[in-house]
Amino acid sequence: MLWRCLEIKELQINEEIREKEVRLIDDEGNQVGVVPKARALEMAYEKKLDLVSVAPNSKPPVCRIMDYGKYRYEMMKKEKEAKKKQKVISVKELRLTPNIEAHDLQTKANNAIKFLDNGDRVKVSVRFRGREMGHTEIGKEVLGDFVNLVSEHGVVDKKPKMEGRSMVMFLSPDTDK
Repeated sequence: MLWRCLEIKELQINEEIREKEVRLIDDEGNQVGVVPKARALEMAYEKKLDLVSVAPNSKPPVCRIMDYGKYRYEMMKKEKEAKKKQKVISVKELRLTPNIEAHDLQTKANNAIKFLDNGDRVKVSVRFRGREMGHTEIGKEVLGDFVNLVSEHGVVDKKPKMEGRSMVMFLSPDTDK
């Protein structure tokens, strides 16, 4: 069931339960034992509550007498809290060239520092074109200079590596601050 972008797995309640016998847990959490479904439903209706199948795959399925609406509300609240505490880390990409000027490299490094301070990972790639492919060591030097500029804010996550016509390196935020 989808409600306000939160997903809760749907449990079988009351007449949706198809088994003839169920292992019953009452509303106080005490085990009643294995009882016919009709008797379990009767007990739930007496207390004006629902019979909810909490473990449908077990033999016999485990059912509990509870207020299903309240239970769903609590589960949604828990899921919302968990989502709030979750931190989404995105990857930002910066592209460099082997013959980049010092000031341009400094500007790219400043952008990377902003990204790292926000808690994002940074993918730095040096793209080689034409004859530059014969001099990949220049790209390594450029990435080395770049790492020196951002070393106070981030650490190298993955060392520089050739991927096709690009040399790629990943930086992650420095957690030792």
